[in-house]
Amino acid sequence: MTTNDYHFVDRWCVEGTLEEVADILEDALSLPQWWGSVYFDVKEIEPGGEHGIGKLISLRAGGWLPYTLRIDFRTVESRYPRGFSMDATGDLEGKGIWTFEQDGPFVNVTYVWTIRANKPIIEKLSFLLKPIFRSNHNWTMKRGEESLKLELMRRRTKSSADLQRIPPSPQPSFAVKILKLNGVKD
Repeated sequence: MTTNDYHFVDRWCVEGTLEEVADILEDALSLPQWWGSVYFDVKEIEPGGEHGIGKLISLRAGGWLPYTLRIDFRTVESRYPRGFSMDATGDLEGKGIWTFEQDGPFVNVTYVWTIRANKPIIEKLSFLLKPIFRSNHNWTMKRGEESLKLELMRRRTKSSADLQRIPPSPQPSFAVKILKLNGVKD
């Protein structure tokens, strides 16, 4: 693997059904609403077919480090409700594979993300800062798991009083907010 190649395997466990998890994670346009700590802007470029096969999404995302990434994702495979695969181009290039497995009342979520960094700052500094870039990825995925659990609770809530008791999703990092990299203006 060259120094700007990355391979991540992330595992989450959330209470829910395969369909609930698949419906949330397949809906890329809703990412800024429930995983807004990481996904700041998402646009659908091409709609795709059933369960999003062929869909092309363009997004801007970030972690705790003070930079953002522009990535286009194309859904290349659907195994609904058991997962889907995407090809990525842009600042990161490679493949993401989401897999969902029911385990009693829980869903085990696995995300395999194999990429090459094309963003100049990451590409040029990977040889030196790879552990920091890995930490940034880990931060984003921890926020994703927490945000998915909260979104599942929100979608199941029947009353507005119960909905108000659910904490808000995690916010973007301090560095991203202070530099306004998430696009939010005061």
